Amino acid sequence: MPHEDTQKSPTFTHGQALDLVAYQVGAVVSREIVKKKTGNVTAFAFDQGQGLSEHTAPFDALVHVIDGMAEIVIGGMAHQVSQGGMILMPANVPHALKAVERFKMLLIMIREPVA
Repeated sequence: MPHEDTQKSPTFTHGQALDLVAYQVGAVVSREIVKKKTGNVTAFAFDQGQGLSEHTAPFDALVHVIDGMAEIVIGGMAHQVSQGGMILMPANVPHALKAVERFKMLLIMIREPVA
């Protein structure tokens, strides 16, 4: 019998199908999918031209673009990431995101302190 995780996140349970997030005109939409002490997974949908301004985070974060294209600036260096692409945003390094075209992404935050 397969192992079943009985701990549930607020928005997603084991075995539940989920429509991640829908685009909204002129907006950034997010939905927390999994939240644990060790990390979390959040889905985002960005309308074209929308973004997140430069900021830092105390943990590494992996971005997986699942639709469209984004410009992701990490430590002052711009990267074009399109559907199927991934990029790591290291802890404590300034980063920003902007939708070159509408895009959706999964943000996977790994909560392990960096030495």
